[in-house]
Amino acid sequence: PTANVSRKKDVLSCSCGDFDHLPTGIYWGFARIGETTTSGNAGGGSSGDGAKNVENSVIGKVHIAAISIGYNPTYNNEEKTVEPHLIADDGHPQRHSSSTGETQFQDFYDKNIILSVVGYLRPELPFEGLEKLTAAIKKDITDAVNLARQSDSTSRKEREWVNTSAGISIMDT
Repeated sequence: PTANVSRKKDVLSCSCGDFDHLPTGIYWGFARIGETTTSGNAGGGSSGDGAKNVENSVIGKVHIAAISIGYNPTYNNEEKTVEPHLIADDGHPQRHSSSTGETQFQDFYDKNIILSVVGYLRPELPFEGLEKLTAAIKKDITDAVNLARQSDSTSRKEREWVNTSAGISIMDT
């Protein structure tokens, strides 16, 4: 359940320049899909459509993200990728809905994403089997949440930047 970010030079914009100079690894930060809402949270509405309300509660809201930047050695990728995993707030109906027990949102194809890479968690590593990969992802998510919830000036500034900035595109393949 990641948003695979387009790395095309005419589409990708990042305050750090580009992602090529960053070491491969797992990072933490903040992300927002689509336009911000006036409250900073997307409006769920009361249409009675549960799926639509869940989608609306995601779009326009700043989320904590665990971000993989690299070649995904477990899958032998040859192209460097940027894959933020958006983490739903505690209590959100999608918070533990994936097959691995983590956040599962709808597809974000052709939507804009605002992404801030705040800090480094660990190096990119190959894993022997899905179980070990899943355990590492769960730890990355826990670490990202713990770091992002700290009330230091960097976290506050980056969260605000994500809430007020223009977006980059998510790949459609």
